[in-house]
Amino acid sequence: MARPSFIPLLLLFLRLFTAAYSIGVNYGTLGDNLPPATEVANFLKTKTIIDSVKIFSVDPQIIRAFANTGISVTVTAPNGDILGLGNINTARQWVVNNIKPFVPQTKIKYILVGSEVLHWGDTNMIMGLVPALRTLHSALLAEGITDIKVTTAHSLAIMRQSIPPSAGEFRPGFAKRVLGPMLKYLKETQTPFMVNPYPYFGYSPENLNFDIFRPNKGLYDRNTKFTYTNQFDSLLDAVHSAMKALGYADVDIAVGETGWPSVCDGWDACSIANAQQYNSELIRHVEAGKGTPLMPNRRFETYIFALFNENQKPGPIAERNWGLFQPDFTPVYESGILRAGQRSAPVASNNGPATPVARRGTQKWCVPKPDATAAAMQANINYACSQNIDCRPIQPGGTCYAPDVRVLAAYAMNAYYQANGRHDYNCNFSNSGLITSENPSHGTCLMQA
Repeated sequence: MARPSFIPLLLLFLRLFTAAYSIGVNYGTLGDNLPPATEVANFLKTKTIIDSVKIFSVDPQIIRAFANTGISVTVTAPNGDILGLGNINTARQWVVNNIKPFVPQTKIKYILVGSEVLHWGDTNMIMGLVPALRTLHSALLAEGITDIKVTTAHSLAIMRQSIPPSAGEFRPGFAKRVLGPMLKYLKETQTPFMVNPYPYFGYSPENLNFDIFRPNKGLYDRNTKFTYTNQFDSLLDAVHSAMKALGYADVDIAVGETGWPSVCDGWDACSIANAQQYNSELIRHVEAGKGTPLMPNRRFETYIFALFNENQKPGPIAERNWGLFQPDFTPVYESGILRAGQRSAPVASNNGPATPVARRGTQKWCVPKPDATAAAMQANINYACSQNIDCRPIQPGGTCYAPDVRVLAAYAMNAYYQANGRHDYNCNFSNSGLITSENPSHGTCLMQA
């Protein structure tokens, strides 16, 4: 009689010790000193708890390196492919070229169509996104592939409002024309809505503990009577509320990117201590499966940004210091990623504390970072002025016109930031924007605050 009861216990035991983790990692390759993909795959398989990776391309060498590892791979179709993928013949050929040669040996879990398209794409890309999702899904089925989901990842610039979380709301233009149809597709295909919440981009010294999972007084939502103890949950619940307002509260949410840089230039947000606190507590938080106040008992699939410090990433110093590991697999800090029994190498030095940012008042403006390139600033002008922002003052003869792209970008970026609710993420601009309390107004050019 003991034998039948032993089998369920054994099955339970096996399930406990073969359960998948919820933590993945973004594997970027913008470095000239990074290890071969085969070494990366072996390291993740044998030394870490990571069971999924997300890459920003369809690089065949990387996809092939993860064959027969048990680690799932999310690949990304570049933004430039979006319009073509709306055609079924083009989409089928894309699948034949980029997916079929590698499955089922490599466990491709998701194909992301573009990256943060609603934030940085032009109108044609944005309007072509949902057709591309649907057509690529159909192309996979036509090629006999039924276990790969098609979605896309969004920055939180899609949000019109995120505080309080219960009042989360998508930007109206996106909600009706793009996000509603997208959520309908995701529900039909049982595919998650993927977002990139970065508490780092909303950093202020007074909110640091809330941002990085330290004890704090919390954020009270009067509508639900819930008190939020961390920014990560607050952001996810704001997205959930926005989805609910469109009738799609039952679509799952996945976290495509989140993280915290360990070094940056002249900003006290960045330190090894802060990065370690955020990422290690994030892992514990997600793995606990407690969910959020509005989505209890959920374990969100979460991809940390990023696996390595990448020395060729353009932009500020922070862009090259998001990694959990150095290129030689030395941990930048102890994050909880290494398996039990694996020794952590010495923690890298942070070369002293970063220089604090002077804070002169409660008013805030959005301006280009000191090391923002002219190309980045021009792109920011083009984007901001395409979003119903009045850019007449920076046209020749306008009150804010000057033959200096930095002056023009400061006006356009700040106008966009102020018009969209003064959320910190609205000053991200692909990490080329900076929030300041120093008034950038000059002469007859008055900058709104």
